Amino acid sequence: MTKKNGFMLIVLLVLASFYVFYFTDFFRPKTIHIFHTSRNTRPGSRAGRDNAETLPITFGFDRAYQFTEIKVVPLAAWQTNKDTPPVWHLISVSNSVPMQFLFYGQRIRDMTPEISGARPESLSPGQSYRLFVAAGSAKGRHDFQPVAKPAGP
Repeated sequence: MTKKNGFMLIVLLVLASFYVFYFTDFFRPKTIHIFHTSRNTRPGSRAGRDNAETLPITFGFDRAYQFTEIKVVPLAAWQTNKDTPPVWHLISVSNSVPMQFLFYGQRIRDMTPEISGARPESLSPGQSYRLFVAAGSAKGRHDFQPVAKPAGP
């Protein structure tokens, strides 16, 4: 191999490395995209029973995931203390069922509370919370504020 060919090979490898690093997702952490909505549900539905003060919150994800961890913490407390106790925390026992939507406080097959027997705490309207989710190496987080239930008849 001549010097010219060796130099061209090195330049080609550098350009290919640059392309792979900056224009592909090989080296970026996988993120879960999350959105939420609060809606009044029909009376007696499972989503509306858990919290009398706020409208039920539904979280949606960009695709179905087999979650390994789901955690909700009060945002203000978490910003000052990363070890603040969560208001809802589930961990996977085995392969959890793939989900694209879930309600706050929902029981999920093959996921259990981190602390045995713990139940989701009621959310306070207007207070900010942060949802953390993990599905293998993919992770996501989303801030939200529960909406107070409207005064009804």
